[in-house]
Amino acid sequence: MPISRSTYRWPAVGLGLALAVFAALAAADWYRTVPPDALEHATYVGREKCIACHQEQYDLWKGSDHDRAMELATDETVLGDFNDVEFNRFDEKTRFFRDGKKFMVNAEGPDGQYHDYEIKYTFGIRPLQQYMVEFPDGRIQVLRVSWDVDKKKWFYVAPTDASQERIEAGDPLHWTGLAQNWNTMCAECHSTDYHKNYDLATNTYHSNFFEIDVSCEACHGPGSLHVELANRRGLFWDRNVHYGLTNEMKGALNTRQVETCAPCHSRRSIIHPDYRAGDSFLDYFQPSMLDAGLYHDDGQILDEVYEYGSFTQSKMYHKGVRCSDCHDPHSLKLKYEGNKLCAQCHEPGKYDGAGHNHHPNAAPGSAETQCVTCHMPHSTYMEIDNRRDHSIRVPRPDLTVKYGTPNVCNRCHTKPHESAQWAADQIVQWYGPKRPDDPHYAEAFAMARRGDPAGFELLKEAIEKPENSEIIRATAIELLQNYPTVESAKIRRDALTDPNAMVRAAAVRSFTVQAENQDDMVTKLLSELRPKLDDRSRAVRTAAANRIVTDVDSLEDTQFRTALEQAISEYRAGHQINLDRAPSNQSLATLAMSLGQPEAAVKSMRDAIRVEPYLSRVRAQLAQYLETLATNPAQAAIAAKVGATPEEINKLREEELELLKRDEKLLPKDASVRYVRGFLLVKLGRLDEAREAFIKACELAPNDYTYWEWLASICVDQKRWEQAALAIQRMSQLQPEDDTWKRLLYQVKAGVEAEGGTLSLQRPPTAGEESPAEQPEATDEAKPDATPAATPQEPSAEQPAEPKEAPTSTPEPSPPATGNAPQP
Repeated sequence: MPISRSTYRWPAVGLGLALAVFAALAAADWYRTVPPDALEHATYVGREKCIACHQEQYDLWKGSDHDRAMELATDETVLGDFNDVEFNRFDEKTRFFRDGKKFMVNAEGPDGQYHDYEIKYTFGIRPLQQYMVEFPDGRIQVLRVSWDVDKKKWFYVAPTDASQERIEAGDPLHWTGLAQNWNTMCAECHSTDYHKNYDLATNTYHSNFFEIDVSCEACHGPGSLHVELANRRGLFWDRNVHYGLTNEMKGALNTRQVETCAPCHSRRSIIHPDYRAGDSFLDYFQPSMLDAGLYHDDGQILDEVYEYGSFTQSKMYHKGVRCSDCHDPHSLKLKYEGNKLCAQCHEPGKYDGAGHNHHPNAAPGSAETQCVTCHMPHSTYMEIDNRRDHSIRVPRPDLTVKYGTPNVCNRCHTKPHESAQWAADQIVQWYGPKRPDDPHYAEAFAMARRGDPAGFELLKEAIEKPENSEIIRATAIELLQNYPTVESAKIRRDALTDPNAMVRAAAVRSFTVQAENQDDMVTKLLSELRPKLDDRSRAVRTAAANRIVTDVDSLEDTQFRTALEQAISEYRAGHQINLDRAPSNQSLATLAMSLGQPEAAVKSMRDAIRVEPYLSRVRAQLAQYLETLATNPAQAAIAAKVGATPEEINKLREEELELLKRDEKLLPKDASVRYVRGFLLVKLGRLDEAREAFIKACELAPNDYTYWEWLASICVDQKRWEQAALAIQRMSQLQPEDDTWKRLLYQVKAGVEAEGGTLSLQRPPTAGEESPAEQPEATDEAKPDATPAATPQEPSAEQPAEPKEAPTSTPEPSPPATGNAPQP
């Protein structure tokens, strides 16, 4: 039979129809999509839903530190010895034993008596494992006695400031105290989708989580939509939401990945609740800056600050390096052992040898030859947990010589002749006198914190230096507050429009204006910071709300009022999640004061005292506010309602003085403790004691103008003319243009003349002296440098201080004028 054209035509037609149908189905699948806001409604589904498609990732994660971050206490999870073993420290006995299948501990409880408690959870897996007890009020407390996994023995995780003393029941550092409370200190980073659910009225917790450990959705976000899209068997992922995850990491910039890890690997405070993976870090958290007490002047880790603040200082971060370049994101293990890890980017022939490490006699593979030994030195936390500094810096013993910062060379080189200067000389011999990153920002930070005038220009340079990361620049912006000059204010004003949100937020927090009075200051702040209420970053918006909060009903501009109300609402939400902490209650109190809500303000301050009764500064703030209400005739009814009586005010101040006595022992070099104590003693009429407190404050912080102002004012009130004149002399050196010291000096001269005497200026007084020792007046060369000093501000609700060595809350309020006392 002959082959006709139709023989070929019909198969071609069929193929064409099939292709057309396929194209139509593909187009239909492409255009089949979920609503654009579907991700907002995604829910958590649990890791079991992930395993079918992601078995390899699950196997890597299983047994990791994330997997074992927190577990129920079972025979499989508990590593410690519970065979009736007793641990004794300073006569505080802790006994670990079994009661059937239960793991038990007999320990000192919150009442100071010994009780048997069931261990409900384990916490962590290496190098130590901790154990947790649940109390009837929902609190879950972490025992300080912990298990050393390597040495297989019990040991005590002591607070850094109480390592050689017994911690009594009732102390916040006791294992039943706030410092060891899982609900507020640990939970959100050891579990997935954690909700604290604290009830302020009853002071109880109703906490819950979706998964007990750090599971898939902690990093990738809630997975319900992803599972739905995977199960619909389409040709394409969704064109609106792609994989259907809030945090897609494939191809992400390093900032996206670093900020995914940052919520749990940074020292930070919460600025808004309900964070989900993929959300902007600065919309939900405010990371700590490179502050003194947390970091050394050069940015090396000091306190327990984790990795984010260090890594974001590094050149590696600046060049795009991500966490997963070194760590497997699921097992968390290093990709390679030894220097091979660094050789992914750094040429081994150039860097992996004696020509670079300058240890020619070191054995191959020894510590002297390892990159991390010199560039990522470790610090030890929790007694046995060594953590490497992720700023990945070059050793700088020359900065040790200048500012006392640590250097890795002298960790090993400790012979008498091997000083920091010796190490610095060796580096000059090897590499020459110039360092690529000079002037290092350590110079700027150290000088600014010491009140050195040269620090100002160095801060400017640190801010303008393009290779400095945002956390360095933001820290420098905040330190500009130590230089209250017109140029300093201009730099901070310019930083309000910086491309980086962290820098903008720092500029808002540190922003100042020149004003004649409080009303003028509020007006200028409203004008300058108003645009920041609409900033795309919540960290900036809430910082602005905190700075310019005012009675919104008084604003005629509807758009401005709406923006401020929204920012205040965000600010309030960020503190309402932490009502079990005094600083958040204090911040809400300050907010209520600014909004003209005295009853709410007093309630929040009393709540702060109730949840953390051992915290200092709170009673001082409440007493001052009650006194303000009591002395205002227009507020008489409110004052009576909130208990603003002289007896209550004095009682609060006396209680505060007792707490400050404790703080003076814990923080012997903290001038602010003496300052607040002096202020309270003035309010209680105990001027001799107050004068001694201010003298000590001035000794500890000789560049703080406000401390000298208080000392001078008290001495004027007491007619101690020479002491007053010496304090005024220091004020004139610190702020030559200020009118306050001129007014005080006029009073001193008038007083001396009235008594027919003369002044003989020598030096400022020291604590315990009735009159200054006979010395010649300081020459121009001998006089202290005229350095500006920052005046204490109202309590900062944006960054309340955490209770560290001494349980203090927010910075003290600037006290109002009394007699010759300085104006706030």
